[in-house]
Formats: sequence, C-alpha cells, structure tokens
Amino acid sequence: MNVLIAGAGRLGTQIAQVLSAARNEVTLIDIDDERVAELEGRLAVRLIAGDACEPALLEGAGALTADLVVATTGDDEDNLVISLLAKRQFSVPRVAARVNDADNAWLFDGRWGVDVAVPAATPLISLIEEATGATDTVALLRLSKAGVDVIETAITPQSRAMGRSLGDIRLPEGTVVATIVRDGQPTVPDPAIRLRPGDELLLVSHSATEQEIHAAFQ
Repeated sequence: MNVLIAGAGRLGTQIAQVLSAARNEVTLIDIDDERVAELEGRLAVRLIAGDACEPALLEGAGALTADLVVATTGDDEDNLVISLLAKRQFSVPRVAARVNDADNAWLFDGRWGVDVAVPAATPLISLIEEATGATDTVALLRLSKAGVDVIETAITPQSRAMGRSLGDIRLPEGTVVATIVRDGQPTVPDPAIRLRPGDELLLVSHSATEQEIHAAFQ
C-alpha cells in the first residue's frame, strides 16, 4: 500500500512507523524543515519538507498513485484542504483526517473529501484500523492487505524484559518492533535502548501470536 501522511508530529510519526514496519511504502510530509531534518535516518520512510496544502508538493510526493492519505497536522483547516485535494484532484481511494477541534467535526465528511474523520483523542491503533479499512482485528489490528498483525505489549516492573536492551530480546520469527511509546512519545526502537516500566511496544508480525509476544517480554 502506498501511503502519504501529512504532519510529522507524534501521531503522524507513529502511524508512519507502524505502516512502514508492515511493509507499506510510506511518505511523511511536514512543513517544518527542522522537524524533517530531526527525523532523517530515524524512520524507514520517505521524508519530504514542504506544505502539503500545495497541489504541486502532493503530486511530487506521489498523490497520483497513493492508496491512502492521512492528514494529521495540528490545524483543522490544513487537514481539510489536504483531504479535499487528495480526493478531488488526485482521486485517492481513501482519505483520513484528524479532527483537532471537536467543534469542527461536522466539516469532516465527503464534501471535503474525508472518508474517515478521526477525533484527536482516538487511540493510535483505532486510527490506523479506520484509516486503512482493516476488516478484521487480531490482538490489536490485522492489516489485511499486508498480511500482518500489530500487537501491543506493555512493560511493567515485573516484566522479564524490564531493564534489558531491546536487542537482547529474542523475538518470534518474522516479527519487528515498530515503535516504543515512552512517556507518551514515540521512540525509535534502537537495539541499544533499555526497556523501562511504562514503555508500550507496538510490534508487527507475519506469524507470531499474542501469546508468543507475551512470552518474549513478560
């Protein structure tokens, strides 16, 4: 699946990490040059600095061949413009947009090219499930087009993985850690990172069960 994500904040970055780990082609766009530079080399996605409200930039980013556009900027006006361009100008099959201000929720519908309107407080997995149109849920989510499951596990003081380096954890075959959410922020899953109580890990796997993931970390 070819995915364009507008907005490289916490939510956009998390979505990019999970979808890229599931072997989708992901392009992440942000208007802040410094934010893009900060993410260079940290994410296995294509990064573009620029204004996603500009048709020329969206076209250059691959909107003409995109299967999904997700607008996750912190500005509802921008998210609506991006959605309208994606749907009307580039005929993107599926468009999801984040609603930052609940008072604006009534605008986020087909008139503005929005297929899926997602309130800002919606959990990450629910957003991905709605945005991708996943048809079945296994553990947290199954991305049916990619044939993979997204499974979450949380580290507690009693977890066997607590204090260990991520690279020392033996994962089931065909399984990768997509992101570690620490103190509410997505963290790049570097093998050297030591797991702490409160860490939430999102793993992508072609074959592992929830029980196998639990056994590896708990």
